[in-house]
Amino acid sequence: MSAKQYDTLDNITLIRLAQEALAGYPAALQGELRLLCRSENATFLLVANGKRYALRLHRSDYHQKADIESELLWLAALRDTGIQVPEALLNRAGEAVQTLRLADGTERYAVLFHWIEGEMPTTDVDPRAFQQLGQITAGLHQHSRHWQRPEQFQRIIWDHQTMLGPNSHWGNWRDAPHLRRDDWAVIEQTIEQVGRELDGYGKASDRYGLIHADLRLTNLLIHGDETRVIDFDDCGLGWYLHDLAAAISFVEHHPRAVEWVDNWIEGYERVAHINEADRAVLPALLIQRRIQLLAWAGSHQATEMAQSLGERWADHSVRLCRRYLEGRALPIGA
Repeated sequence: MSAKQYDTLDNITLIRLAQEALAGYPAALQGELRLLCRSENATFLLVANGKRYALRLHRSDYHQKADIESELLWLAALRDTGIQVPEALLNRAGEAVQTLRLADGTERYAVLFHWIEGEMPTTDVDPRAFQQLGQITAGLHQHSRHWQRPEQFQRIIWDHQTMLGPNSHWGNWRDAPHLRRDDWAVIEQTIEQVGRELDGYGKASDRYGLIHADLRLTNLLIHGDETRVIDFDDCGLGWYLHDLAAAISFVEHHPRAVEWVDNWIEGYERVAHINEADRAVLPALLIQRRIQLLAWAGSHQATEMAQSLGERWADHSVRLCRRYLEGRALPIGA
């Protein structure tokens, strides 16, 4: 799979594509578009007839149309159970996923969502906020374990090879900025040991299934007493407890990371049980995610997020690998 992970189109081209997508919707949805952010995809705010909507313009080389349609199927099933997640609107052709064709013959996909109100928490919040994150994640996992996926359902696969292998979804970890070649051996040894642990852990249906895969605080919105979950773009088939590793993405080395993990587990246990085998594999999943993020940083070097990680982020990653290999503590924290 290509490691081309961020959109290289200029803002003018993206806005033109967004306007083209908007033209496919009914008159009541015609309004003013504004580019909100460029991360994995481009997200636009639409204001039409006094209401707000979010238009997501997908990057190329990541999802097929059927993948995005499957994401929307899961969102619809989650809403049926009362979980607050995004809801897509249909265009005039009755499609939730609209196809846009560029002059060079390539295709892009666009989805228009109802706007979800709420405030996004940050790592500055009380560590107990991770209890709520863990509880919500457990609810998603319980739904995944019992939901009968439609026959045409297809989503990205998150396993050891697709995360850390030579053709991983997010690129090659060796390309991470500021990573010294002298440290490659430590990471390679870590990857081999993680692979052995996960082979032993296996992919039984109570351990491996449909997950959000990026359920961090930045993908929660707090509105009154309700917590809404957003950004299912990376959802796919993976180990359930990968969602715990994803919860502390990029900040695994933070001094409070152990508190965050403890609180996440406490919240999760209110809904679903984490057994001894699950707990035993947590170090492997935590360090696997961190190395996966090294690959992400390498394939996203031109992005603001990757540049904000700083020069020591790779060094911290190697330090956490060594901690994992020592086996005395979770590979997180200062």
